[in-house]
Amino acid sequence: MIVLDPEHLRQIVGAAEAAYPEEACGLLVGHRDEGPGAGTVHIAAVAESPNLAAGARAERFEVDPALRLRLQRELRGGAEGVIGLYHSHPDGVAQPSDRDLEAAWEPDLVWLVTAVAKGQAIHTSAHVLIHDGQRVRFDEVPLRTTDWRPYGGRDPIEGAGLA
Repeated sequence: MIVLDPEHLRQIVGAAEAAYPEEACGLLVGHRDEGPGAGTVHIAAVAESPNLAAGARAERFEVDPALRLRLQRELRGGAEGVIGLYHSHPDGVAQPSDRDLEAAWEPDLVWLVTAVAKGQAIHTSAHVLIHDGQRVRFDEVPLRTTDWRPYGGRDPIEGAGLA
């Protein structure tokens, strides 16, 4: 599961909408839980990057490597690190494309993808790269904001006035 602050999600969505019709991109800073529940990734910061591949509707993205190096230097020795990236799919879907899969080489990075239709972000999803010995693929993982709470759990029969 990926957990981020609602403000970080707004930052990603805002960057995706502002970059339209080009792809937006950036890096995610945070940490992974250790021990029980080790599958949870917490995003602590979002670092927007210029898309070095933008222009002429390139339909791809390239995060500035200088941003990645700077963040890695700043975060060295701390509890947090670069744990993922985000990018947008203008007039596309919120899942990694075949081109994304071809470019993916770090299995530990989380990928957030925001679909943007006519300049409006419509969906963001989270994915991890899986090497299963036979092939490489992306698997979707749950994405939640820190203010997420489960539903109240009332009895559906009582709640509908049928009891």
